Amino acid sequence: MVKSSDKDPDARDKPGSAGTRPARRKAGPRGDAAATQSIDRLGAASAQLLTGHFLIAMPGMGDPNFARGITFVCQHSEDGAMGLVVNRLSDYRLGDVLQQMHMPCERAEVAGAPVLVGGPVQPERGFVLHASSKREWDSSYRVNDALTVTTSRDILAAMADGDGPDRALVALGYAGWGAGQLEQELRENAWLTVQADERILFDTALDDRWGAAVALVGINPANLTSYSGRA
Repeated sequence: MVKSSDKDPDARDKPGSAGTRPARRKAGPRGDAAATQSIDRLGAASAQLLTGHFLIAMPGMGDPNFARGITFVCQHSEDGAMGLVVNRLSDYRLGDVLQQMHMPCERAEVAGAPVLVGGPVQPERGFVLHASSKREWDSSYRVNDALTVTTSRDILAAMADGDGPDRALVALGYAGWGAGQLEQELRENAWLTVQADERILFDTALDDRWGAAVALVGINPANLTSYSGRA
């Protein structure tokens, strides 16, 4: 499960090891210019191109790790990308994680909080995606002004005591892409991309997140399968 101690001197610069293992290989169906933003259209030169965006799996995605999945991109650079799937429920609740880390938790709302499957890479490692604040944690990476990823146990201890971030989700594992891999998948129109919305991350029911994210692009999810061509 979650590492009992993962204070990494590089953790503030890199929340995960992007490219450690290919997150996926199969490309999804192609979408038209109104539906799919390809890497060519967005401009591949930007090192922070998709940081803070959603990757929305196109219908027909063959990889079960990402089918109807939404991945929040925590980091994207010329070296690769790292993200967390934010709509896939694991078999655990936060109380299970805290118990395995020997952290007592008497707060039912905390113990019963869902834990997500963040991706297929390092599934034993825990990530907390939460609203940014002035409080600092031992190992954090600030994605942008609004959102931070923390991997150290101090944030879980605070959550167990009811003193954690007001808005947060916990995930096990992450999705990683090597240099150029995500760009290639975008050229193949495997994903829709859109600026992430905190309401989807923290307020929308898991089963509704994929459709809500597609709607951010301006598309009716029921019509998505009819799109063809490439941007």
